[in-house]
Amino acid sequence: MSTLLDATNDAAVTQEQPIGTDRLAVIVPVYNEERTVTELLRRLEAQPCVSQIIIVDDGSTDRTWEELEPWRARANINTGTPVFDRASLSIIVLQHDKNRGKGRAIRFGLDHVSCSHVIIQDADLEYDPADISKLWKVMLLGEADVVYGSRYLNAPALQKGRFVFQFGIRFLNMLVRLLYGVRLTDQATCYKMFRLADLRIMDLQAERFAFCAEVTAHAAKLKLRLREVPVRYLPRVASQGKKIRLRDGWSAIVCLLWVRISKSERATRQASHCKDIV
Repeated sequence: MSTLLDATNDAAVTQEQPIGTDRLAVIVPVYNEERTVTELLRRLEAQPCVSQIIIVDDGSTDRTWEELEPWRARANINTGTPVFDRASLSIIVLQHDKNRGKGRAIRFGLDHVSCSHVIIQDADLEYDPADISKLWKVMLLGEADVVYGSRYLNAPALQKGRFVFQFGIRFLNMLVRLLYGVRLTDQATCYKMFRLADLRIMDLQAERFAFCAEVTAHAAKLKLRLREVPVRYLPRVASQGKKIRLRDGWSAIVCLLWVRISKSERATRQASHCKDIV
């Protein structure tokens, strides 16, 4: 069961406040990131372009929930919390009772967004929140409908080593180009910035990491203008908590294919019924 915890004030804001113009919400899916989540959130709240932070603890079994206690407390403050000379920062903390996957956590967070735009932020510090402003600038200038933060656009050296992982990234990029005619250097990036209205018509279904492939496929079907912006990346390995596995690559491939071949009117115009099969 999904539950909303320690977010009385923000839940009311979500229900009563209309979607704002040019405001950015960040959804942070978290699973067993007790070592990094506090520092990540500190960096995230330091970004002036961020108006709302929605944290989704996806059934963590370590001390992640305890690390989130200060944020849960702040979510109950009636007037908002002054942050870096800003009047307020909307904070919502959500929790799944068990691990349900990144895609499900993101969809849960989307239900509580009260801003016009959304970006996804992993809690593992592989991506630097300071780069979010680069994507936001492109979005505000109207140069794209969707903005991705590419790890490889200006750093091809990152593609060396970790052969299986890098082969998977390149194969998915190639598949997106072949199936949808969209050329990308990093479709699997965490940093994906969308208008909330566009995400809401996609009827997203992916449970785990196939969310990245699913949302890319829908963006291409909707003919949204997609632009990549170079971002910094500090990779980690499984021993440091890296969670993506080979099965997630297979699910992403299936998802790209499924969305492409779906023939129903609803699937063609708006959505797929793609679920992770592994």
